[in-house]
Amino acid sequence: MTTETLVILTCDDGSIDLAMEELHAAASGAALQATLAPGVLLVEAGVPFSVLAAHWRSEPPIFVRHMMPVQAILPLGGHVGDPAFLARALPPLLPPLDPTLPFSVQTRLLAALPYKPFDVNTALAGALSSEGGPPLDVRAPQQIVSVVCAEAPLRQQEGVWTIASADENRKPRLAALAGVSLAAENLSSWAGGMRRFAREEGQISRAEFKLLEAFEVFGLGLPPRGVALDLGASPGGWTRVLRRRGQYVTAVDPGELDPRLANDRGVRHLRMTAEQYLRQGPDLYDLIVNDMRMDARDSARLMVAFAPYLRPHGWALMTLKLPEQQRRPVLDQAFAILRKAYRIAGARQLFHNRSEITVWLSPLEKERS
Repeated sequence: MTTETLVILTCDDGSIDLAMEELHAAASGAALQATLAPGVLLVEAGVPFSVLAAHWRSEPPIFVRHMMPVQAILPLGGHVGDPAFLARALPPLLPPLDPTLPFSVQTRLLAALPYKPFDVNTALAGALSSEGGPPLDVRAPQQIVSVVCAEAPLRQQEGVWTIASADENRKPRLAALAGVSLAAENLSSWAGGMRRFAREEGQISRAEFKLLEAFEVFGLGLPPRGVALDLGASPGGWTRVLRRRGQYVTAVDPGELDPRLANDRGVRHLRMTAEQYLRQGPDLYDLIVNDMRMDARDSARLMVAFAPYLRPHGWALMTLKLPEQQRRPVLDQAFAILRKAYRIAGARQLFHNRSEITVWLSPLEKERS
């Protein structure tokens, strides 16, 4: 086995089967070689990384969060000298970086090691950027050097390390798996797709991270002084995020909102269910969000019922909760319901999602305007 078509994919550990379905749909000959950590899959794609990346750039997957090529493999000693070793040994094995494009090194450690990702990043970036190499830019890189340090089944042939096939039954050993790709090819600009946010002062719930991540992943902009509807708002995490970004929010929920929202004149709390608000006759909104815990199909029907109250220039964002069984049929049914009133502009299982996905919706009227 060569490294030409080896790829590392990440997904939620509970969605490996769905991620593998997406992989097989894009590359029918793909095969799982090893599970490096929960939700971290080493696969033989059967096609070059660039071909798989191009396919997913045009048809983004829902459950695969991040991907990287594996173009070089080196065994590690598991000691503090590993970062310096990688800085010496990896660059000659990797494809050359484009000297005109800024780059960054992203490292994930999937084993207990006496150093941090920062140590590998610093050592390797110094080696790659010296002597007329490309500029280092960790904030906005256009090419990525990805490194994963993990236990993997290795074999050596003619002095080159690669992954052993399953029938060889090799005992895993600590190794660095590395590759170079364009940042746009990796599905996520964050190592492993793991987008982390610092906890803000006044934060109400961790659900806020889902909304913040969705803004980034889908590239969503909010209208100045927009009017938003938050369905199932309690305790108010998404309402707080929208208010901090200048939106006036109608929060619909029979439950209490966090006391920190009580004196905010930009929040109107309607103590009723979403169905009751529909019967009352809603206002018009620039955006509608829904993070309600209900069957995905029922939630989709609710969003379709609210579609007439979304302005043509607006958008909607919702989470679809997936059951433990029959997830794909339920998701397909929910999508079919949503398409009666919306275009599904994006759908991803974000890092901050659990047994759910986040869906970005555009009203059909927008498509006709």
